[in-house]
Amino acid sequence: MRSIWRTPLKPGLARDIALVCVADALVGVSFGAIAVGLGLPLWLPVLLSVVVFAGAAQFLFIGIVGAGGNPVAAVAAGLLVNARHLPFGFAVGDVLTTGWVRRLAGSHLMVDETVAFTLAQDDPRRRRLAYWGCGAGLFAAWNLGVLAGTFGGRAVGNTDALGLDAAFPAVLVALLLPSLGDRPARKAAAAGAVVALAATPVLPAGVPVLLALAGLAVAR
Repeated sequence: MRSIWRTPLKPGLARDIALVCVADALVGVSFGAIAVGLGLPLWLPVLLSVVVFAGAAQFLFIGIVGAGGNPVAAVAAGLLVNARHLPFGFAVGDVLTTGWVRRLAGSHLMVDETVAFTLAQDDPRRRRLAYWGCGAGLFAAWNLGVLAGTFGGRAVGNTDALGLDAAFPAVLVALLLPSLGDRPARKAAAAGAVVALAATPVLPAGVPVLLALAGLAVAR
């Protein structure tokens, strides 16, 4: 894998990756601050960021647990959000090279931005460099941001006063918007939203998110 590092990134690509890393770090700050503001221990968001490294799933997990929901439902909801990684793996599997250690590390770095930058490259070497460079940069930026956010959130106390609580729904909406170009997707999203809103007042936190899958039946 050493040979890929001798292929320099194009200036435009390096700039774009750097900007995404900065933005990711800022979202990480909000995640860490929100987690601490919800009363969760400082170590939990830090551990999640290292072990899970999936922003939307992490936001969903702490949102459910922080609202008093069942941790099992929180994990299930996070797994549903991360189900998109299955087709991602088929799309960028060639950049992970051989060897189970490299494949395991590469799979851990597989996030939306990493896949997007990789698929934009035509040359195999640049695809690998974009994947590993973007993935490693995002991993470092996200974890540093989360660490800073946990200490900042503990110092601030009431994170809601800063409007950081809006970051959680904003991340989920940002993930959803690109798929709403198709009519079936819009119908499924609308039906799922109706189901979730109807179930929220009567069911524990996290369960309405799982029931929202019923919207897929409308799309079919």
